[in-house]
Amino acid sequence: MAGVRKCFLVTGPPGVGKTTLIMSICESLKHSNPNIKLQGFYSQEIRQGGERVGFEVVTLDGRRGRLASSTISSPEAHRWPAVGKYKVDIASFESLVLPELKIREDTDLFIIDEVGKMELFSSYFFPAILNILQSNIPLLATVPIPKFGKDLPAVVRLKNHPGATIFTLDKTNRDAAKEQIYSQLVGMLHKP
Repeated sequence: MAGVRKCFLVTGPPGVGKTTLIMSICESLKHSNPNIKLQGFYSQEIRQGGERVGFEVVTLDGRRGRLASSTISSPEAHRWPAVGKYKVDIASFESLVLPELKIREDTDLFIIDEVGKMELFSSYFFPAILNILQSNIPLLATVPIPKFGKDLPAVVRLKNHPGATIFTLDKTNRDAAKEQIYSQLVGMLHKP
């Protein structure tokens, strides 16, 4: 992958639309190329009564698994790592996501939403991303802007990867970023 930019990282503040952007790109790619083979996952809030109570991960084929919850109080959950009020269910995350990150010959593009603190509690998650980066398969991923101005070491490593192009979203550039990423991916995916 030397010199070829095949890692597209979308970053920006919470709520700016990172997940919406990459899912929109996915839909556009599927519409323009119905045979495209996508692998990966996205994250989604779990809400009860209008309040966020956790997060789940959803594979691109629709399977779901818990990532984190503020409502589980089992003895097992008390041993889970925490991010704020949320307990991170590493076992649930790994059982769903890690098989999705295995390299398959027919995969055209990996989608990872997101590479953040909760996901990085899995000691297998970042090595799986590094395997993807070593393959010739493009990667579209989201990375959060750090709350206190300091990226996690794995995120720094990902952003500094020689194949990475970083798109920082704000409310004024979402459409332009979508078009730019989409056109680069289409150009890459249609090359022989």
